[in-house]
Amino acid sequence: MKAARFYSAKDIRIEDIEQQVLEPGTVRVDVAYCGICGTDLHEYLEGPIFCPSVGHPHPISGEELPVTLGHEFSGVISEVGEGVEGLEVGDHVVVEPYIINDDVDTSEKSTDYHLSQDMNFIGLAGRGGGLSENVVVKQRWVHKISKDVALDEAALIEPLSVAMHAVDKSKVQEGETALVVGGGPIGQLVCAVLKAKGVRTFISEPSPLRRQKAVDAGNVVDAFNPMEIDVPEKMRELTGGAGADVCFEVTSVQAGIDTCLDAVRTQGTVVNVSIWSKPASIDMHKIVMKECYLTGIIAYVNNHPETIALVESGKVDLKPFITKKIALENLIDDGFDTLINHNETAVKILIDPAGRNL
Repeated sequence: MKAARFYSAKDIRIEDIEQQVLEPGTVRVDVAYCGICGTDLHEYLEGPIFCPSVGHPHPISGEELPVTLGHEFSGVISEVGEGVEGLEVGDHVVVEPYIINDDVDTSEKSTDYHLSQDMNFIGLAGRGGGLSENVVVKQRWVHKISKDVALDEAALIEPLSVAMHAVDKSKVQEGETALVVGGGPIGQLVCAVLKAKGVRTFISEPSPLRRQKAVDAGNVVDAFNPMEIDVPEKMRELTGGAGADVCFEVTSVQAGIDTCLDAVRTQGTVVNVSIWSKPASIDMHKIVMKECYLTGIIAYVNNHPETIALVESGKVDLKPFITKKIALENLIDDGFDTLINHNETAVKILIDPAGRNL
């Protein structure tokens, strides 16, 4: 089968590889669509980061470079392994793409399996990936979705679950005010979740195209250009002098975290959602004088069921965030190159690895 294999920075190859063996407790998913994540871009430009380098196999998967990429994907079950219950051939599914030690509690009551030792992801640290024709996944990480949800939209449920985890972590309440700093894919999805939960939401983003995308999607009250206005002052003006109840940092740039700390109200919450490749400077005096809360999130933890329900109910419309769909052979030229060099023009680019749906 065809797969996108990551060898090293700037070296991804489309190759024919053997498909994975179906084992007890697993299912085979024929991939319909797979999105390109910001993490994939970091691996391509700077990696290996999450991917295990040659000579250093991942302690759980046992794999090292090259590995198959892709962790934001939807598909249809084509085979069911021995002992699997509740899933059958033909089911439409999405995958919570974790690689986690078998002795970790991953039950529905767990709130921290995503923080367990050696945690990593399918499509980064081995065990196949969504940028291939099919992938074998343990039943625990496979979630059924309604066939009323289009499979291209379903491919965005994984990044939407990141947004859901961020919003849940913030403890923001219906009717409160939120500021999202950064209008990239995750920032846009954070706005979508906030709107669905009845939160009055604003976004700060220098790109006019990204600001317009947030407005057109109907998920924000207003979109601000931080190059032209004082966003923290604007938030105080809109909230009777108080500031935002919650701010979400989704840029991984210094100005983003500074804006959040300035715009949040006293005893409000700042949630860092972005992945930083270098240290940030935090003005602790601002945190002290506001008694505000600063927290970070990584990925998701038992958020997929709530996220899927939100999409199935129609409260979140994912269609506006799909920029285009391409073949696996065009992954670099039409996918990675666009997102690296023309990122204002795209939110989510989807790949159809087998060419079934183009």
